[in-house]
Amino acid sequence: MADTGFLEIKGLTACVKKENKILNILDNISFAISEGEVLGLAGESGCGKSITALSIPNLLPQAVKITSGKIIYKNCDLLSLNEKELCRIRGSEISVIFQDVRQSLNPLMRIGKQITESMALGGNKDKIKNKDTVLEMLSSLGFNNPQKIYDAFPHQLSGGMCQRIMTAIAVIRQPKLLLGDEPSSSLDEESQKICTSLLLEMNRKHKMSLLLISHDLSIIKQYCSRFLIMYAGKIVEEGSASVLFSPCHPYTKALVNAIPHRDKRGGSLEFIPGKVPSIEDQLKGCPFAPRCSKAKNICRLVFPPEKKTETGKVYCYYPEVT
Repeated sequence: MADTGFLEIKGLTACVKKENKILNILDNISFAISEGEVLGLAGESGCGKSITALSIPNLLPQAVKITSGKIIYKNCDLLSLNEKELCRIRGSEISVIFQDVRQSLNPLMRIGKQITESMALGGNKDKIKNKDTVLEMLSSLGFNNPQKIYDAFPHQLSGGMCQRIMTAIAVIRQPKLLLGDEPSSSLDEESQKICTSLLLEMNRKHKMSLLLISHDLSIIKQYCSRFLIMYAGKIVEEGSASVLFSPCHPYTKALVNAIPHRDKRGGSLEFIPGKVPSIEDQLKGCPFAPRCSKAKNICRLVFPPEKKTETGKVYCYYPEVT
C-alpha cells in the first residue's frame, strides 16, 4: 500500500451535465501515490483514466466538474486552490504528458521556444543555459540532430517525435509528480525504451513519482510497483504489480487473458464480450456485471464492498482469490 502524505485522492467524484441530468464520470475513487513511486493505471478506453489524471492539476475539460472528494498533495487540498496558486504548482511540482500531443503543442511556435518557455515560467531566465539544457534533453531522447529539432515546428515532426517533445516539456523542470497519459503509445519500440528510460532515471535520481496510464499491462508489470484497474469510472482492483498477471477481479483477469502471447500463436485471441457502459447508463451495482460470467443478482444491485487481497484490495463479490 502507498504511504499517505505525498498524494492522496479521497472519494473523488466528477460529473458532466447532459440534458438536465448529472452523470458521473468518476465515481467515488480513492488511491494514493508515495514519493518516488511508479503507479500504473489501466483499463479500457472510456473508463475514466485520463479524467483521473487531469483532475489532479485541475486541467479538466470545461464541461467536467468535480462534485466531491479531495486531492491532497503534500498536505494541501489542490481543490481548494485558485487558478493562480495552481499555476505555480503545474510544471514545477506536477506535470502532465498529454495523450493528444498534436493538440498540446503550439503549431506556430518552434520546438525549442516551447520547451525553453516552460523553463522560463519556472524562473530560469538564462537563455543560453536554457538552450544548452534543452539540446542535451533532446539528445537524451534519441534525437541525432538536436539543433534541427530545436528549430523545427511541430508539423515538421512525426507523431512519435512530438510525443518525445511532450516528454521533454513535462520533465524539463524536474517535477515531483508526473502524470503520464499513454506516454509511449505512439512511439516505436526503440523510442519507447528511450523515453521510458528517461522517466525511470528521473524517478531514481530525483524521487519523481509517476502515475503511468497505459493500455499495455506488460508495461505496467515491468515498470510499476503497484497497479490500479479502472472500469466505468470506478477503481475495481489495486495491488502489487508483481501479481498483476494473477489478478483477483474478473475484469482484470479478462484483460490479462486478452493479451496476445507467443504460446497462443495460431489460436483464437480471447476477448471481453460486450462493451464499456456509457456514462448515461449509470449502473447501480458493479459496472462490469453485464459482461461478467460470474455475476449474480447482487452484483447488479449494489457495488461490492472493498475486500483485502494479499497485496492490495478488490471490489468484487466473487473474486478469484480472497
